[in-house]
Amino acid sequence: MTFLEEWKKFSQARIGLNRSGSSISTKDMLRFRLDHARARDAVLLSPNFPRLLEKLITIGERKKLPVVFVESQVNSKEEYLLRPDLGRRLSQDSVETLQKLGGEFDLVLIGADGLSAKAIDENFLPFVTILMEELNKTSFRLGPIVLSKWGRVAIGDEIGEVLKAKISIVVIGERPGLSSADSLGVYITYHPQVGKTDESRNCISNVRPSGFGFESAVKKTIYLISEVIQRKLSGVGLKDEMPPEFLLQSKENRVIGESH
Repeated sequence: MTFLEEWKKFSQARIGLNRSGSSISTKDMLRFRLDHARARDAVLLSPNFPRLLEKLITIGERKKLPVVFVESQVNSKEEYLLRPDLGRRLSQDSVETLQKLGGEFDLVLIGADGLSAKAIDENFLPFVTILMEELNKTSFRLGPIVLSKWGRVAIGDEIGEVLKAKISIVVIGERPGLSSADSLGVYITYHPQVGKTDESRNCISNVRPSGFGFESAVKKTIYLISEVIQRKLSGVGLKDEMPPEFLLQSKENRVIGESH
């Protein structure tokens, strides 16, 4: 096995592409075009919100949590891409809906389509299912589960503020790359309120089966939530001191599960 073949085992990046004259091979060119099309589709298409809501309601029933569908101030996909500011704020109808559910919560979980419908359709429910199982073992007071259409990361600030939650957790479709059109990002913000900026958040990126696996991402999320609650801060002021051994443990669990 050559060193290039060895590298390719650990990455989906384009390493050691074959060449024919001054161009890459037809096989690699077709793969590039396919990945580019997948990335465009991830951005331009919309998730299957009815299916997601149906599954989330089932998850919420186990903890007796309501599930709420909200929308940003965006009116179309084109406007969403051109006006990020509108994707950070809730529509008036959505604000009024959430105001009826406000309380004193430790955290609220929010899903948003973001820039990858593929990530939300394929990976949101598997990640949230594992996360909710772990949260059910804690004493955290959970707010309603919220699903947002055309939402940006910062829409979690207004949602958390309206619901009076100490922490907002936004699980969102990340901007797709040519080898990762299905990646989720998890953003954790303490004391969410309109006007918060990105240095106030902790981010877990590349959450997907071929990236940062669901089990590992959930362990990291639970760790960060616990630290945020204890230290009463998030973002650049919160140092991640979680030992890296949990990654090996999660990997071993996946291998064992796959072997059965």
